[in-house]
Amino acid sequence: MILDTRYLILRLGQAVLVLLLAFTAAFILLSLIPGDGVTARFADPALGLSPDQIAEIRNATGADESWFGRYLTSLTGFLTGNFGYSVQTGAAVSTIIAAALPSTAVLAASGFITALVLAVIIAVFATFGPATGPAARVRRVLDSVPSLFISIPVFWLGILLIQVFSFQLGFVSVVDPGPAEALVLPTLTVAVPLSAPIAQVLIRSITEVQASGFVKVTTAKGASELWILVHTVARNAVLPGLTIIGLVFGELVAGAVVTETVFGRNGIGLITAQAVTHRDNPILLAVVVIATFGYVIINLVVDLLYPVIDVRLRTKRSTASARSGLRSHDESTRRALTATAASVGVDLDWTDESKEKNA
Repeated sequence: MILDTRYLILRLGQAVLVLLLAFTAAFILLSLIPGDGVTARFADPALGLSPDQIAEIRNATGADESWFGRYLTSLTGFLTGNFGYSVQTGAAVSTIIAAALPSTAVLAASGFITALVLAVIIAVFATFGPATGPAARVRRVLDSVPSLFISIPVFWLGILLIQVFSFQLGFVSVVDPGPAEALVLPTLTVAVPLSAPIAQVLIRSITEVQASGFVKVTTAKGASELWILVHTVARNAVLPGLTIIGLVFGELVAGAVVTETVFGRNGIGLITAQAVTHRDNPILLAVVVIATFGYVIINLVVDLLYPVIDVRLRTKRSTASARSGLRSHDESTRRALTATAASVGVDLDWTDESKEKNA
């Protein structure tokens, strides 16, 4: 059995706890901000609402309830799938989120896949190839590329891509583009900074694996660099990459928010920016919980993939079985050594070693 049931239950319990803590922290921080969305939306004299009408609205939205009462109401609503209503528009938050989520999901998925491909290409070409000549200089340049990518602000990169590839070169239109065309520049804007930490970790991990003894032995046997990369290095270097992939999901969400704002895409990022402007706390709380849920799921999947990829991290039962197999192997080895020694007149005594192990 690759996955331990107790470990799985523990990780699921931790995921639920993280969601609860994130919801609580977000609710407290939003409640500590002076003022509220109802006042910001309806207290404008231009609307002509009387104080009694504003008080009725506050009562209907629960704005005058105690902090703990609003917390329990919101928590119960989230557990039942009711995210409340937008203070700005009056529409159900679940409806607003459902309309914006597909666009953000497509952008996040395309940006994430592009970042992975870009990171793998940079890591492979920065660690494999000739150590001298022009190719070596290219490797050194690629080795420094992640540091450059990680220092580029997302909003600045988006504006730069629009200026160069749309206004100057005309490769991609940002004015009434098609569905696929509208995804090109936002995907690059998300992918470039996101690929940097992944590439850095992969370069370091591949370099460490290349210095291992088993890789040197495989190289000495005449294996090609491509064969070593695919069959030896990749499997041993992928675990640190998986770890950083889980950690950069938060950066993916933040990058999507900024990118959708820069490109005017109707997604979670745009409604988040609008909710911040109008103090629309129900939408902000829903966005935080959804982002946290995605982060928890990604990291849970990464944790569960560890024992699948690396046999050293599998269950205690598997470990015990492996140890039993090693003992059987040791006994077979002892018998073979004893027979070989007896053929030349030497009597091997394993009694003392067995006593030491039993002790």
